[in-house]
Amino acid sequence: MSTDMLKIEVVDQVATLTMNRPDKRNAMCEELLEGIDAFFSNPPDEVRVVILTGTEGHYCSGLDLSEHVHRSAEDNLYHSRSWHSVMEKIQLGGLAVVSAMYGAVIGGGLELAASTHVRIAEPSTIFQLPEGRRGIFVGGGATAHVGRILGADRMTEMMLTGRKYNAAEALALGLTHYSVGEGEALEFAQKLAGKIARNAPLSNYLMIQSIARISDMSRSDGLFTESLAAALSQTTPDAQEGLKAFLEKRAPVFRK
Repeated sequence: MSTDMLKIEVVDQVATLTMNRPDKRNAMCEELLEGIDAFFSNPPDEVRVVILTGTEGHYCSGLDLSEHVHRSAEDNLYHSRSWHSVMEKIQLGGLAVVSAMYGAVIGGGLELAASTHVRIAEPSTIFQLPEGRRGIFVGGGATAHVGRILGADRMTEMMLTGRKYNAAEALALGLTHYSVGEGEALEFAQKLAGKIARNAPLSNYLMIQSIARISDMSRSDGLFTESLAAALSQTTPDAQEGLKAFLEKRAPVFRK
């Protein structure tokens, strides 16, 4: 599945996907998006966690505008919806996805990062939604993903002004969950990925599938869905192992 534009490495239960367009600061083109889509549509059976990162100092600088300008309004509509489809596979596909970020996390790159579950930023990381300064509007899911993190008011200001946030500011706002030293993001992502992979499979799946959906529900519907997820998780062999391990004061050994 690995290509020149998307390097894929699988070690144990963790897949590392590296966007590889260094001359474009890893800007997203059709081929790269299709590669990401192909992986999340049919990931290897053994993979539990995915690390998503970029090469040569950048995560992803957004949509490759050299492709964007040649599309009709109709084509742009379909292209936007294809982004939404890929982002949904990342967020709700069932695999935990960790972003190791540095350099540009701009436009579509921020939309991509915001669809992942754990985000780590180095000091060089810059977060920006510059579409409004270029006469266009976001189309890769920012209103749903970034807007949920920042709130509509702050996202509107961010787009109107082209404001950039650094790693420390992004940590305070929730755009990243961790702020680490220069050159430390990938190693830290690998550490967290290993930790996540050792969780019970169904527990991870329910966290990924349920929490985002519950936030879109009414309070009563969300609480009922929570009860269903809790009931399902608590009747598995892994739940029995987790309780036994707690009582025996040892680390649990869950199914692979």
